[in-house]
Amino acid sequence: MMELSTWLEDIYTKTEKKIEATCKRVGNKIPYIPTDGKYTDKGDDNVSWWTNGFWGGILWQLYNTTGKDLYRQTANNLEARFDVALDEFSRLHHDVGFLYLHTAIANINLTGGSEKSKSRALHAANILSGRYNPNHKYILAWDYESKGWMIIDTMMNLPLLYWAAEELGRPFYKSIANNHADTVMEFLLRPDGSSNHLVVLDQHTGVLVETPGGQGYESGSSWSRGQAWTLYGFALTYIHTKEQKYLDAAKRMAHYFIANVVKTGYVPLCDFRAPAEPVLYDTTAGGCAACGLLAIADLVGEHEKALYKDAAVEMIKALAEKHADFDPETDGIISHGTTAYHDLPGRHVPIIYGDYFFVEGLLRLMGKDVFLWG
Repeated sequence: MMELSTWLEDIYTKTEKKIEATCKRVGNKIPYIPTDGKYTDKGDDNVSWWTNGFWGGILWQLYNTTGKDLYRQTANNLEARFDVALDEFSRLHHDVGFLYLHTAIANINLTGGSEKSKSRALHAANILSGRYNPNHKYILAWDYESKGWMIIDTMMNLPLLYWAAEELGRPFYKSIANNHADTVMEFLLRPDGSSNHLVVLDQHTGVLVETPGGQGYESGSSWSRGQAWTLYGFALTYIHTKEQKYLDAAKRMAHYFIANVVKTGYVPLCDFRAPAEPVLYDTTAGGCAACGLLAIADLVGEHEKALYKDAAVEMIKALAEKHADFDPETDGIISHGTTAYHDLPGRHVPIIYGDYFFVEGLLRLMGKDVFLWG
């Protein structure tokens, strides 16, 4: 059997070759989901779209690993395109961290960035903090009706606020992030280690109104990417706060995720509580969860580490061996990503954030990644 280190080097070589070819081919386009094996430009119809920063994350990860100027310059051009999103403002919401953590802040951390990069990132942090409901201590998702939507995805955006708190020496950004995480623990986490995707609160009273199914099968089900956002999000919150309750939450979610994914060969179903048919996977959940598990492995003692790392290794291997396309002539690496359970066109397709988490997890296993979460 091939040694893990040899296997990782082989997969990395194929991955980097493909991404370099894609980078040269797409130029300044913003990738999302390829059509007939080729990326169109997501920036043409919505430069504010929540996934648009993940291409920057891939570019900065590989710039850090290879030093190739192609990746740096392409990432810089992508970051500049997002100025339109800041000008529009109203199309940005709770996922603004996904746009600027892996672009402007990555640029700052890896190259020193520029005053413009810093300004962009701080503007984004203020947009996110401006969505905070101080009476009921959560960050509002979207802008629907008069109700307060709180979504699990926001956990992965909190590092933007932790970065701003450190950058400016203003702890209120951190307080907002911590308060939101606490409210998530109250309303979205379940005792068994699973999570709601979203909840709706009355914005005036803070009373729970409903728990919609969101991107999962139905209310009360278990959308796997939401579970992945949760376990990685709480691990990141612990990294920035060192508060044990957040690591405990991440571990509880991790145990639930591992128990479910092992049943399907380490490739997660789109929803762990959906009907048996159709069999619907979401590889993006696997990539994200693997990165979260590797983060947890670095935070626990030696006697716990193997539980999380070994599961992450199996998940990365499953993605590479069952669902990877390393052909440099096509766009998109990991197939069988699913945007949402009931989104028929978005089923079993390569998605840019699935590729990002695959790259991050692969490089972390090799000791070559760079931390892009604040």
